[in-house]
Amino acid sequence: MAKTQRVLTGITTTGTPHLGNYVGAIRPAIAASRQDGVESFFFLADYHALIKCAEPDRIERSRLEIAATWLAAGLDPARVTFYRQSDIPETTELNWLLTCVTAKGQMNRAHAYKASVDANEAAGEETDAGVTMGLYCYPILMAADILLFNAHRVPVGRDQVQHIEMARDVAQRFNHLFGAGRDLFVLPEAEIEESVATLPGLDGRKMSKSYDNTVPLFEGGPKALKEAIARIVTDSRLPGEPKDPEGAHLATIHDAFASPDVKAAFHADLRSGLGWGDAKQRVVDLIEGHVGPMRARYAELMAHPEQIEDVLQAGAAKARAVATPLINELRQAVGLRRMVAVQQPKAAAAQQAKSALPVFKQYREADNKFYFKLTDAHGALLLQSEGFTEGREAGGWVKRFKTEGAAALAGAPVAVAEGVDHGAVEAALAALLAAQE
Repeated sequence: MAKTQRVLTGITTTGTPHLGNYVGAIRPAIAASRQDGVESFFFLADYHALIKCAEPDRIERSRLEIAATWLAAGLDPARVTFYRQSDIPETTELNWLLTCVTAKGQMNRAHAYKASVDANEAAGEETDAGVTMGLYCYPILMAADILLFNAHRVPVGRDQVQHIEMARDVAQRFNHLFGAGRDLFVLPEAEIEESVATLPGLDGRKMSKSYDNTVPLFEGGPKALKEAIARIVTDSRLPGEPKDPEGAHLATIHDAFASPDVKAAFHADLRSGLGWGDAKQRVVDLIEGHVGPMRARYAELMAHPEQIEDVLQAGAAKARAVATPLINELRQAVGLRRMVAVQQPKAAAAQQAKSALPVFKQYREADNKFYFKLTDAHGALLLQSEGFTEGREAGGWVKRFKTEGAAALAGAPVAVAEGVDHGAVEAALAALLAAQE
């Protein structure tokens, strides 16, 4: 049975979603969340928004609009965990724990910080002019978002891959320092969105608020949609003249909402001389048929923000049911523990004696073979096995050593570690044998 994959997606709350956001991010993410074997976490990244926006009203409005958009577009809060980043106090606590193990040099190499430094140097400004600690430490907060829920996959654009690699590095270091032989964090994988659809805007460039060339998704209703489509730049060919759909921005937008049959008919009509005005009306009608029902739900949610709040609070409760136990475990791991009575001397001595014993460890390598090794109480290698095709073979030899001691060395498929005296190995095995008695 395939293991459930946990997928996490953050949505920065600094703007109003437009048609390009819907086609390129919202629609495919919602579709992916409905797949079997996927446990999806979606969160409003409002802490991240504070890095780039100092307008409280804009952030408040954006959180509302984005949440309403995703819910109206079909995100099912019963199937996914949908929450607000700022409702999860464990996020900031983990952020600090990770900050304490993250090298400053690693942050110096982060893309967002380097881009700011490069821009400052090009402008003749001081290196860190305008750089906040929020911007500088942004990758650590992103790592906390991901690791808090032990996400297996994080869908990102190629420009964000570095941040996932940083999250992996921080997780590995934390596991090494505090895991005591176990992994506290899953190492996340970047899921690069190579095939994400990119819609052209009114002028043919990528649809973006930066270019002021967007088509509204819900805002302004059918009128705003029609007016935006009417402003899409086309060539000067008149009605009756053949038009090339492959090079037409209008056709690209149309095709993002069309079935194969509708797409084929539209392209054929353009080649047959369909006028741009009529073509634009067809695009309006097509998109409105798709978006109209969602817009009605959006309007209802915007008129009743308490409904959105209820959804987000329920999502926060689900998220914290995962986050709180992990944070409690991490507190224990790093030493932030409750004060308890000191062990009784006898119990402490018994525990100390147990922990001072050598240890057999079994594992599987990348060659798909099974191995075992014997280490002393401090982790130093004493004995290393050859590789076995079956795990039970390795387990059988470990059992023999534990029950026979040094007598099992004769003919065993093992090698004494370099620089280790044979007598030290025999003594370790004798100690293990005595502990069994």
